[in-house]
Amino acid sequence: MKEYTTDFIRNVALVSHGGAGKTMLAEAFLHFTGATTRLGKIEDGTTTADFEEEEVRRGISLSTALVPVEYRDHKINLLDTPGYTDFVGEVISALRVADGAVVLVDAVAGAEVGTEIALSYCEKFNLPLFVVINKMNRDNANFAKALESVRELVPMRLVPVQLPWGEKADFKGAIDLLNMKAYAGSGKTAAEIPADLMDQVEAARMEMIEAAAEGEDTLLEKYLEGEELSTGEIMQGLVNACQNGLFAPVFVAAGSAEIGLGPLLDALVDLMPSPAKRPLARAQGKGGEEEELQALDSGPLAAYVWKTTADPFVGKITYFRVYSGMMTSDSRIWNQNKGGEERVGTIHVLRGKEQLAVKVVHAGDIATVPKLNLTSTGDTLCDKGHPLTFEPPGYPSALYQVAVTPKTQADSAKISTTLSRLAEEDPTLTWHMEPTTNQTILQGMGDQHIDVAIRKAESKFQTSLLTQEPRVPYQESITKPGQAMYRHKKQTGGAGQFGEVAMRIEPLQDEDYAFSWDVFGGAVSSSYQPAIEKGIKSVMKEGVMAGFPLGHVKVSVYDGKEHPVDSKPVAFEIAARECFKLAVKDSAPVLLEPIMNVRITVPEANMGDILGDLNTRRARVQGMDTDKGRSVVTAQVPLAEMLRYTTDLRSITGGRGVFTMEYSHHEVVPAHLASEIIAARQKELADKKEE
Repeated sequence: MKEYTTDFIRNVALVSHGGAGKTMLAEAFLHFTGATTRLGKIEDGTTTADFEEEEVRRGISLSTALVPVEYRDHKINLLDTPGYTDFVGEVISALRVADGAVVLVDAVAGAEVGTEIALSYCEKFNLPLFVVINKMNRDNANFAKALESVRELVPMRLVPVQLPWGEKADFKGAIDLLNMKAYAGSGKTAAEIPADLMDQVEAARMEMIEAAAEGEDTLLEKYLEGEELSTGEIMQGLVNACQNGLFAPVFVAAGSAEIGLGPLLDALVDLMPSPAKRPLARAQGKGGEEEELQALDSGPLAAYVWKTTADPFVGKITYFRVYSGMMTSDSRIWNQNKGGEERVGTIHVLRGKEQLAVKVVHAGDIATVPKLNLTSTGDTLCDKGHPLTFEPPGYPSALYQVAVTPKTQADSAKISTTLSRLAEEDPTLTWHMEPTTNQTILQGMGDQHIDVAIRKAESKFQTSLLTQEPRVPYQESITKPGQAMYRHKKQTGGAGQFGEVAMRIEPLQDEDYAFSWDVFGGAVSSSYQPAIEKGIKSVMKEGVMAGFPLGHVKVSVYDGKEHPVDSKPVAFEIAARECFKLAVKDSAPVLLEPIMNVRITVPEANMGDILGDLNTRRARVQGMDTDKGRSVVTAQVPLAEMLRYTTDLRSITGGRGVFTMEYSHHEVVPAHLASEIIAARQKELADKKEE
């Protein structure tokens, strides 16, 4: 692939609800520009962007694919993102490095949940937008209705710069309102606008000219004074208005039928900003001071790593965008986040999975490099003498959890490395060891997200994992003071074992454990204190009622007996264990469960359903509010009731609800539930012993 300098590069993310046609539009662009000789199909698994085995199997995009399209001596780096909600992390990563976004809308379904999510992230990243009403050749396609459904979602003005030439099976192409021509099929040749459409076209053109005039003060004055604007002036106004986010131009297409491609590619080149036209990138320099970086080859090197993947054949592939300076093959660069040097081999521009080697990557461009050792997603690559760090974007917290276990002994040796590699690739995946339940917990955005991660672990890292619902980290505690005495006496052939311990225990508020040695008169030598404490702590770890950790206890050892010959540390450890168990049973022990602070944001129409559902989850609603026309509920809910809430909330709200959750405190489990939990846990422990 030839080299492209900053002014001839466009970085554009394709975003939408799942199934709106992003992958097929990218495929059609490649075929239209001659990069491919035949049009791939999703059902055949032959598209350029969906090349992963799992994507072919499911027929949907699971990760962002880089698809560079060469057109009119420009390179348009298309970032084909997944539309399914579980993979929103991929969308955020792509928008972080894009200079504009194309929001695709299905001409039949109109704006859907994914459209709303995509639009909200585009607004967050302050990106210029195109809206493309796609699949105009489908039965029941309706341009006006689809456009109206998007208007309801965004405060920004939407201005058609094209109108459809026909609809449904009669969809012939696009009518360009700027140069007043009709483009049939893929749009290579212009024709006259049919006479029966002229009134509609004239009205839409007036709206477009008015919007374009608002893009520049001199044009607005000229327009208000009644002067005619030239095509060049209208174009200049459109460029300014689009790039400054005053409105979003609307286009029509049918990607899979290759209709409307030429005019849309022209618009991407003419209206979308080059990296040099975007606001300056900000990075943290030496001493924590902020630096503004221009997209110039002569600037200091600053590249942001927005994605990493593991390829079974190539190894690790690092995707980066150069914000300033140039990256060259066979060079050395500095990873500021990891504080280490990396050797860059051959740099590639990826087209799906096809690697096209390049020598130089100019400021503003996106490329990949294989086999970097230290670098992971979110890192900054720069010159060692001019350290810079970019702030990674904020990702939503993953709230869907599963417990993972290795399938075989060989897998258990690789589990932590594999999970770390998966989390390194995907910032919305996290994992940790839950000490209370002794389980390895994997967190993701939903069941599909986790399922894909588990399959990736097997296909790419040869680690087979089993999943199950995670156990709730219950705790045990006491509610009143208690005491006990226990004598351990064991006589064998030689020296025996003897130890007697008496202790009092009481509930402790702020600390987990406190111990005091209150033995007077030397009834028990203080040299046995460590053994006694060891016995107490071992019981606290494994619990008394149901095998859950026990905490918030103050222990006072006040008496006991020892034998001049038979007493030894192990005897006092055993005596302390049994004595502590008896004391706990005397102190009205209870089971505690984690209570979470939950904040749920839903459309107002779903508010009643959400409150009704929360009542079934033992929730205590703390408050209700509205935020940007959406209802917000805050509540305290037991974790046991929230394990699968991600899926449940989606089904209640049609995918429009979101929630956050964080730990608040532990609280006593109601007695009727506690007895069930204890019985189930004791059965589980008994089964384990039998194994």
